[in-house]
Amino acid sequence: MQQPSPSAETEALLARLSHRPDVQSTLVLARDTGAIVRSSGLITAEDVGMESTASTDGTANGAGTGGETLTGKGTRNVDEVAKLVWTFVKSASSLVEDLNGSHDEAKLLRIRTKKNEIVVVPDAKFLAVVIHDTPPA
Repeated sequence: MQQPSPSAETEALLARLSHRPDVQSTLVLARDTGAIVRSSGLITAEDVGMESTASTDGTANGAGTGGETLTGKGTRNVDEVAKLVWTFVKSASSLVEDLNGSHDEAKLLRIRTKKNEIVVVPDAKFLAVVIHDTPPA
């Protein structure tokens, strides 16, 4: 089954963000399953000659869609990153609902580490994800 395409607005947002300095990679995930719709800057199973580990339910541990490989940057496996991000978003959504006592949605999720910053912009059907280098302090 083929995943629906992100909206023009989501595509435009990702295009703008992916051209910013220090962006390592971008992802678009299906919000309901975590399946990879699009990716760039992360390696796929095909890039390293591994067999696909696609699951039958189409979750994030499935095969990638053919992102490009960047030398020295963004060398994490797209399937692994997608699964981690999707799990994080599900946990954050549960936290927001528990805190507010009702169904409420996060508008932006951002994690900053010494090496990277991961920004997730959820919408109704997709999760737009941008991973970039953290500038030195």
